[in-house]
Amino acid sequence: MKAIIKFLATGLGAGYIPAAPGTFGTIVGVALFWGISGLPILHYILFAVVFILFSCWVSDKAAVEFGEKDPQKIVIDEVAGYIVTMIGHAWSWKAAIAGFVFFRIFDILKPFPAGWADKKLKGGVGIVMDDVFAGVYANICLIVLGHFVHL
Repeated sequence: MKAIIKFLATGLGAGYIPAAPGTFGTIVGVALFWGISGLPILHYILFAVVFILFSCWVSDKAAVEFGEKDPQKIVIDEVAGYIVTMIGHAWSWKAAIAGFVFFRIFDILKPFPAGWADKKLKGGVGIVMDDVFAGVYANICLIVLGHFVHL
């Protein structure tokens, strides 16, 4: 079970890539978005909520296994954040790439409440929720961008 938790928490192993594991975790999110982008919006939102809850649980267990508060190897939080980024957006390479860029920017900058969540929330919830907030900001940017260019 510990190996499965680590495998899932590391984004199917992407978190073990030594340089920029969060970026590679987000790429896993792009692949997952491609796979679920055809869901009706309510099903997509339900999937996102369940995935966030699952990510919190997996991240909590994996942090204990890795013996760290928020190991860089855990990237399922980036996957969850990217799924939030893409809520309401149809699949296209333009949208996927723009969402990727916006999400990575907000995940790195951590504007409030993302930074607050990162510092104040504990365990898996703290690991995941800063990325969820970053995903909300990135989603808003995609909506705005979509008013100016066709995604």
